[in-house]
Amino acid sequence: MIKAILFDLNGKEKGKIDLPSVFSTKVREDIVAKALETKKSRQPYGPSLMAGKQVSAKGKMRHRRHVWQTHYGKGMSRIPRKVMSRRGTQFNWVGAEVPFARGGMRAHPPKPVSMINTLKINKKEMKLALASAISASASSEFIKKRYERLSHEKDIKVPFVVEGKVASLKIKDLLNFLKTVLSKNMYEIAVRDKTQRAGRGKRRGRKYKSNAGLLFVLGEKEKLKTGAFEIVPVNKLSVNDLARGGLGRLTLYTEEAIKFIGNKFK
Repeated sequence: MIKAILFDLNGKEKGKIDLPSVFSTKVREDIVAKALETKKSRQPYGPSLMAGKQVSAKGKMRHRRHVWQTHYGKGMSRIPRKVMSRRGTQFNWVGAEVPFARGGMRAHPPKPVSMINTLKINKKEMKLALASAISASASSEFIKKRYERLSHEKDIKVPFVVEGKVASLKIKDLLNFLKTVLSKNMYEIAVRDKTQRAGRGKRRGRKYKSNAGLLFVLGEKEKLKTGAFEIVPVNKLSVNDLARGGLGRLTLYTEEAIKFIGNKFK
């Protein structure tokens, strides 16, 4: 059975805690990749179904000889046209609906149907993917692989398990706690860093970008609110939280969270 160091409120080693067997399961990267694909979501977008068609265009003009409202022999392109006036001239029609006409529809608009994710995954595979993601969070090998600046760290003792009382600390004290528990490089990764994007993206609704930061997994009844890093209750923990962007995310668990995981993966 794997053991992890349990840290108290002051960031000192309180003792050892037995980890559930799920933390030592074999990491199935293929199953995790499949689970992430099924969890991908994208908001469908596209033009209105009536875009470019809200005109009194009469459809294709008739191409027979000697018929009223025909194009025959007039040197006109045979496209849908809207009638501008009912009297007199035979040339008072304007092209409509088609993409190259003024006010017409788009030629190849985005298709909302193509953006709906219909992929599925078996329940047992999903459970195995979550188990693999949890196991990777307790593997120094996967953590070094994910974070380049930690690749030269000699001894990474993961996972980090803390007392539940840590969640009741003020944010300033909590950040000081993380400084004592984590190394300097780890702390820089753990706290979210918001920077201004370089280039034209600033003008296109994505002015800022930030790193994912630490994942703090709380027990069901424990609560904490901060923007310094990501927080998720253990009953809502998913593969996306742990493995999006690569397996081996830097994760902090409370004692209650560890117990819950142990009961879930018996």
